[in-house]
Amino acid sequence: MKELLSGNEAIARGVYEADVKLAAAYPGTPSTEILETLAYRFPSVYSQWSPNEKVAYEVAIGASMGGVRALVVMKHVGLNVAADPFMTHSYTGVNGGCGGFG
Repeated sequence: MKELLSGNEAIARGVYEADVKLAAAYPGTPSTEILETLAYRFPSVYSQWSPNEKVAYEVAIGASMGGVRALVVMKHVGLNVAADPFMTHSYTGVNGGCGGFG
């Protein structure tokens, strides 16, 4: 059966199909729809709102260090807030995948 999806819904479905287990985000249009779709349509992906983009990124890093595939979602301007963990993440190493959309 074919299904028509928006771009954000397609990202959420791809995240689910990639076996991501944790998604963290800070709400802000247009990226909000990704986490909302994950929480509503794919409840096996633990999805949480974070107080800011830095915390969301750090949650995803922590999960990936623990061996869980993780995703962080934020608006492109939110990367300014998450700049510290973004710049140091490449030095830490991970045991599970960690990706992001903005």
